[in-house]
Amino acid sequence: MKKVLFVCLGNICRSSAADEIFRQLTIRKGLADQFEIDSAGTYGGHAGDLPDPRMRAAGKRRGYNFTHRSRKVRSDDFDRFDLLLAMDDSVYESLSRLSPTVEGLQKLERMADYIPSHFGYDYVPDPYYEGADGFELVLDMLEEGCEVLLDKLSR
Repeated sequence: MKKVLFVCLGNICRSSAADEIFRQLTIRKGLADQFEIDSAGTYGGHAGDLPDPRMRAAGKRRGYNFTHRSRKVRSDDFDRFDLLLAMDDSVYESLSRLSPTVEGLQKLERMADYIPSHFGYDYVPDPYYEGADGFELVLDMLEEGCEVLLDKLSR
């Protein structure tokens, strides 16, 4: 079983969306039993909260039900998960500092490395401070990126 953790700042927009998008993708492709999927944030101020209402609404229009409860990433996540995917460089650097071992650092990657270049970003932008278009863009990016990620991990 492959264990994947998606990480953003607050775990109420990007990582919680990636968590559910990737989960639904594994179900559709008959691979759900091969993955453990979760998400977390580097900031714990939203712990226990549902995803941002704007992200839930945008996801619902696409058939997703974002119900993950936010949690803060823990140092033992580096032991529990095989892959930790940071949504942007700030999150990547925070995770790098949190990793208790060199082996943990080797499990850390950027989600943007799986997102096609036609989006024009080298990170997944935080839609929290953007309008509705920001949430749609992030969902577009994560849908395509999760496809690429699943293709790589299921080989």
